[in-house]
Amino acid sequence: MDQAVNAAGLAAPSANLSLLGLFLQASFVVQFVMLLLLAASIWVWAIIIEKTITIRRVNRDATAFEDKFWSGRSLDELYEQEGSEPGHPMAAVFGAAMGEWRRSSRVAGADIVRSSVNERVDRAMGVTTMREMERLERHMVFLASIGAVAPFVGLFGTVWGIMHSFAAIAAMHNTNLAVVAPGIAEALFATAIGLVAAIPAVLAYNKLSTDLSRVAARLEAFGAEFSAILSRQAEERA
Repeated sequence: MDQAVNAAGLAAPSANLSLLGLFLQASFVVQFVMLLLLAASIWVWAIIIEKTITIRRVNRDATAFEDKFWSGRSLDELYEQEGSEPGHPMAAVFGAAMGEWRRSSRVAGADIVRSSVNERVDRAMGVTTMREMERLERHMVFLASIGAVAPFVGLFGTVWGIMHSFAAIAAMHNTNLAVVAPGIAEALFATAIGLVAAIPAVLAYNKLSTDLSRVAARLEAFGAEFSAILSRQAEERA
């Protein structure tokens, strides 16, 4: 009994339950898991910030472009300014459609076949929209993966840490709370870091996916309206 009391008295002051202390006292495997989850959390926040800024810029540029587009100015003039070297997705969609329209209009000695031109223009806008959305959705898979996997990685660190703690307890032949608590706290710290990485990833993925769906719908709506305008121009030329 005196040996157990002395062991508890010695373990209590030496146990550092601060975050840094829990990390330093953990086993190598648990430390590796913590560092891996911490790096994933930093990358998650970098992606969140970058995607948020990018989506806001895309929407702002799209609004400015639509104001120019619907102002009644010449489509050729707008193409020279915006479509030839597009700086945002909507301008890229417009540039792809106008480029295909111009190439079809310059066919020498042939009448414009309305259905064929419209089909090629629609295909060009569809491919461009898909390419631009793929660029905007880059790294979204990483957010989804971290949101799904990080808690389990943290749980692995916790299980390993608890196994390590129980082995130490068995070696000391002492189950006093002062001896058990530090090891359990170190193990649970891994799960906590896993949740810290996973929760923002899941929330951000849902929010950013909704925002990107709205951007895609906006591009598709603009493409449909622009296709109707070019179709009317084809009818007038025919």
